Amino acid sequence: MFELDLSYTVLLIICLIAACGFEFVNGFHDTANAVATVIYTNSLKPWYAVILSGICNFFGVVISVYFGLSVAIKIINLLPVETLVDQNLSHSLAMVMALLGTAIFWNLLTWYFGIPCSSSHTLIGSILGVGLAYSLLPGSLGDAVNWGEAQKIGMSLLLSPLFGFSMTIIIMYLLRITTKKTSYGDSLFKEPKKNQPPPTWIRAILIFTCSAVSFFHGQNDGQKGVGLVMLILIGIVPAYFALDSRFDPTELPKPLANIEYIVSSIDSMSLSKPDREKLAATKLMNARLQSRFATLRDVEDIPKAERFEVRKDIMLLDRTLTSITAKPEVKLSSRDKDKVKSELKKLRGITDYAPTGVILMISFSLGLGTMIGWKRIVKTIGEKIGKEHLTYAQGASAELVAASTIGLSSSFGLPVSTTHVLSSGIAGSMVASKGVKNLQQDTIRNILMAWLLTLPVVMIMAGTLFLLFRSIF
Repeated sequence: MFELDLSYTVLLIICLIAACGFEFVNGFHDTANAVATVIYTNSLKPWYAVILSGICNFFGVVISVYFGLSVAIKIINLLPVETLVDQNLSHSLAMVMALLGTAIFWNLLTWYFGIPCSSSHTLIGSILGVGLAYSLLPGSLGDAVNWGEAQKIGMSLLLSPLFGFSMTIIIMYLLRITTKKTSYGDSLFKEPKKNQPPPTWIRAILIFTCSAVSFFHGQNDGQKGVGLVMLILIGIVPAYFALDSRFDPTELPKPLANIEYIVSSIDSMSLSKPDREKLAATKLMNARLQSRFATLRDVEDIPKAERFEVRKDIMLLDRTLTSITAKPEVKLSSRDKDKVKSELKKLRGITDYAPTGVILMISFSLGLGTMIGWKRIVKTIGEKIGKEHLTYAQGASAELVAASTIGLSSSFGLPVSTTHVLSSGIAGSMVASKGVKNLQQDTIRNILMAWLLTLPVVMIMAGTLFLLFRSIF
C-alpha cells in the first residue's frame, strides 16, 4: 500500500485504528457535557439527545474544513515531526504508539470513574511528553517541542474554564434581572417537574444550545483528531503525506522571492551568533526551495524520497523566520514583518492540510463515539457538581457560554477543553444561584485534581512509553 514491509503496514493500520479509537472515546467522554442539560431539564429523552449530539459532532468536523484546519495544524505543529522523524521507521512508530496508548488509557480511566476530564489536555500532554523524552536522547537535534505553540495552547486551556465560570455567573445575573417581572421568570430558576418537558420556547433554547455545543465540540475536538492522524501519517509514511499533492506549486516562487528580498535587508551583525547561523541557514533553505519550485508544475513530480525534506525546509524556514523577525534587534518595518508573515502562510499552504479521507474517518469516529458510554459523565454533570437540580436557566446559560467559547476559540485556531468549559459553566451557574455553598465539594475537588494531574501524569507516561518502545523497536 505505502511500500512498507508487511509488519510496518500492519502497525500503521493498528495506529490509525487506535487514533479513531481515541476520537471514539473522546466522543462518549465529552458528549455528556452537551447532553446533560437537555436530559436533566426533560427537554429531550436521553437517546434523542445523544443521537442529535452525534449528528452535530459529525457535521462539526466536516464543516470545519471550509473554515480552515487551524486547530489541527496547531496540534501537528506542537510536535516538530521534522525534528523527530529519522531514517528508522520503528522510532516513528514508537512515537505514535506512546501518544495513542497514553491518551486512550487516561481517557478511559477518567471515564470509568465518571470524572469530567479533558481529552484536549490528555492529547496535548501526551505530545509534550514524547517531545521532552526525545530531547533526553543522546544526539537529539533541535527543539523537540514547539514551545511557542505550547505556550499559546496552554494559555487557551487555562483561561477558557475561568472564562466559562465567570461568564455563566454574569449571564445568570442578567437573566434574573431581565426576567424578574415577567410571568415566566420564576419558572426559569425552579427545578424542572419530573418527567414534564419545559415550555416550548425554553425547550427550543436548550435544544439549540445542546446542538451548538455538540457542533463546536466537533469543530474543535474533531480537528484535534485530524491533527493526531496527520502526525501518524507524516511520521510513518512521509513520502505520501508530507506535502499536499493537490496544491499548485506554481504559487510558491513569488512568496519565496519576496521572503528572500526582505530577509536580505536584515543586518545579521545585530544578531547573536546562534541567530546569525540560523539566519544563514534560512537563506540556504530559501535558495533550495526556490530552485525546487522554479520549474515545478506538480507536487507529484517531486521524488517521494525528497518530499519530507521539502516539508522540513518549509517548516524550519517558517519557524526560524517567525522567531528572528520578532526580535527587537531586527530592524524591519511593521509592513515588512507582516509581509514575511503573510508570505510564510502562503508557503505553508503545501504543508498545512488534511486529506478528505482523514476528515471523514475522524467525523465518523467522533459521531459514533458520541452515542456510546455517555451515562457516567452525564450523571456527574447533571447531579454531582451542584447540590440542587439543574434548572432551565442554569442549563441554557452554561451551554450558551460553552458554545460561544468553543466556537470563538476554533475561529482563532486555539484548542480548548469542552469538558472544562462546560463543567466550569455549570459550577458558575450553581454559584450564581446560591453561592459557593451550592457546590458539591467532593466532585469539584475530583474535577480540579483531574485538571491539575492530567498534564504531568500523561507527560510522564507518554515520555516513558516512548523511551521504552524506542529501546524495544
